[in-house]
Amino acid sequence: MELWTAFLLGLVGSLHCAGMCGPLALTIPANGKSSTTFLLGRLAYNSGRILTYGVLGAVFGLVGKSLALVGLQRWVSLGAGATILIALLFSTRLAMSVRLARGVSLLKSGLGKLLQQRTYRATFTLGLLNGLLPCGLVYAACAAATASSGLLAGTSYMAAFGLGTIPMMLGVSLAGKKLQFALRFKFGRLIPITLVIVGTLLVFRGLSLGIPYLSPDLAAGNCCHR
Repeated sequence: MELWTAFLLGLVGSLHCAGMCGPLALTIPANGKSSTTFLLGRLAYNSGRILTYGVLGAVFGLVGKSLALVGLQRWVSLGAGATILIALLFSTRLAMSVRLARGVSLLKSGLGKLLQQRTYRATFTLGLLNGLLPCGLVYAACAAATASSGLLAGTSYMAAFGLGTIPMMLGVSLAGKKLQFALRFKFGRLIPITLVIVGTLLVFRGLSLGIPYLSPDLAAGNCCHR
């Protein structure tokens, strides 16, 4: 899978993340009184999230690699794409929001001590754990990382996804709730469109039509490197 799809999924999907994980980002204490230390603390938090996404990408990339070695790469891609599209078709935004809101609530209550600490280590750890919150968008990115079939490819894909979420999550931390809710409701409809794009690209890739980049021949000997 092309890395731009991961970045796009993270960028557009972060509009939803702003509503679900934004409250947590807003409760992270400042690491100092200056604007510089405040910004560095937010960067530490987001760096922790991206590291967790990268680890998840490595795990799912290795799973995909193992399946590719036994000739199942195209079926992994087809299955991942179909799963994203079917889940999008039958999912309800309200149900997903409730689950994620509960996850944020549990994280905040369980990490009370970390939220009281004003250190970069504490904010970085919060970011690490935030990356493990249940999230349909992360699941979709992990599915695509599996189809990438490789440790480095999977890690890169999830890291690109994480980088795509930074503008919104950092913006929420700096601008507060006004930006969080205004953008969430204004652009929230873009999220299903992005998921359709990613799911469709995965399905086309799995069809192995011999089209460079879009649908390469996965039966070829060098398919895993495309």
